Amino acid sequence: MGWTEAGRRAAGARALSVRFFRDLMDCAVTNLLINIDHVATLRNARQESFPDPVHAAARCEAAGADGIVFHLREDRRHITERDVRLLKETVKGKLDFELSTNDEVVAICCDVVPDLATLVPERREEVTTEGGLDVQATRDRLEAVIPRLYNAGIPQVSLFIEPDPAQIEAAADVGANCIELHTGDFANAATEADQRAIARQLADGARAAHDAGLRVHAGHGLDYTNFPLFADEVPHVQEVSIGFAVMARAILVGMEPAVRAMRRVVKGY
Repeated sequence: MGWTEAGRRAAGARALSVRFFRDLMDCAVTNLLINIDHVATLRNARQESFPDPVHAAARCEAAGADGIVFHLREDRRHITERDVRLLKETVKGKLDFELSTNDEVVAICCDVVPDLATLVPERREEVTTEGGLDVQATRDRLEAVIPRLYNAGIPQVSLFIEPDPAQIEAAADVGANCIELHTGDFANAATEADQRAIARQLADGARAAHDAGLRVHAGHGLDYTNFPLFADEVPHVQEVSIGFAVMARAILVGMEPAVRAMRRVVKGY
């Protein structure tokens, strides 16, 4: 049976709708995930049971965070396996499990099955993660770990990398479906001119990743004052991970006001 005029109009409307929603998704408001590692750092500094990062995560979500990020380190300097298990049970939004390629931690991640596993470089002597993962140098290990994460049922696997075209290409080649751009150099730039120059590099990286079919995330050092410039310059970023700036403000004003203020900045209110 042939198309009726009404059928043609309906099909055309559906096609326009699909294109509209594709365009909308590409320019959608960025999701804000809050990293709660520093709550655990404070707790562990006194070997106490409080403040509890699981309770902090609930407060963050109540204030409008789209999800929660944590990093289970090999040395357990902040987040513990107990925290991980409880966060899996209680977080209602997106759960991002940051980890190295250590076998024990990978096994825990596969057992927990977060929404996102973000593979990061890790050195015991560092204060916090310093720089992006060298995908090319660790290719063999990543090619062994990434399929384990997918096979466990984890839908998104991201690599925390610099905005280097070679690293982005390698990320796609080893099987990641997301990248997280390291924004530490941008955050630490001494002048606005330096920030803008680094933001242009991040923008080029984001475009390259987007063109390669990778979902683009970003994080490290983003805060209330530098995020607007970042957002103006860097396209295709669907998700940001922000922790220290929010936790530092929360000490002074409370968790929920600090998260709400960061949400206003990220969402462009």
